[in-house]
Amino acid sequence: AEARSMESLEKQLICPICLEMFSKPVVILPCQHNLCRKCANDVFQASNPLWQSRGSSAVPSGGRFRCPSCRHEVVLDRHGVYGLQRNLLVENIIDIYKQESARPLHAKAEQHLMCEEHEDERINIYCLRCEVPTCSLCKVFGAHKDCEVAPLPAVYQRQKSELSDGIAMLVAGNDRIQAIITQMEEICHTIEENGRRQKQHVGLRFDALYGILEERKKELLQSIAAEQEAKLQRVRGLIRQYGDHLETSSKLVESAIHTMEEPQMAVYLQHSKELLKKITDMSKASMSSRPEPGYENMDHFSINVDYVAEMLRTIEFQTGA
Repeated sequence: AEARSMESLEKQLICPICLEMFSKPVVILPCQHNLCRKCANDVFQASNPLWQSRGSSAVPSGGRFRCPSCRHEVVLDRHGVYGLQRNLLVENIIDIYKQESARPLHAKAEQHLMCEEHEDERINIYCLRCEVPTCSLCKVFGAHKDCEVAPLPAVYQRQKSELSDGIAMLVAGNDRIQAIITQMEEICHTIEENGRRQKQHVGLRFDALYGILEERKKELLQSIAAEQEAKLQRVRGLIRQYGDHLETSSKLVESAIHTMEEPQMAVYLQHSKELLKKITDMSKASMSSRPEPGYENMDHFSINVDYVAEMLRTIEFQTGA
């Protein structure tokens, strides 16, 4: 019961910052919570990085921080945490606790630990073969008379030392594991960064290829468009020539028909000679110009990109340096 009380008291004397017992001087905050002065100063400095410490040539200004226990805002004057009131009561309780803790509480408890077989005998030895604590009568007359025993304090100290060594070994192992975890986390970060950089590099390379393809595509389309326009202009020019000839010939036919209907011979003969000459000239006009066979074909602009596509499919990461 006394041990539990001491443990409960110790919990009340733990600083919420360093998680250790308060170290003097202990300061009391306006919210009535306590902190080690050093821890309070650390929190204050973290919240006020530009605050000038004591001893500075300039006059420091006040600052503020939040209580780590209740988040109440603590406003300090120009003295900083040195302006906070010391909690002398807590400091006195710590002194008393440390004095009480120095006493062997386990020894007092062991005075009341009695043997179940011999109620008036204290448990004061340890059976090495059965690995249980027992009393002297059990060694002389009882179940452990043929067993090897050792003084209880000696076994206690030895096993406590072994447990302490085991704890130290586990802590050291945990530190190594944590270091490995930290190292692997850094490796993960480096992998992510390197992957991002290489993705960007590959993207830029392919963007350059896209640019080359787009430029070449534009050049080839311009070549097709230029020949297409040239051929269209020639054929449309011929269409206009044939259209003009057809229109003139149609008008001449119409005029000739009209002359044929003239009933008076003298009037007819006045116009027929000129009309015949026009008909003769029209019939002799050369209209042989026309596009050669296959002129409309544009197949010579076909391209074969199969080998290029196959080459693009072979693009791979370089394995060499």
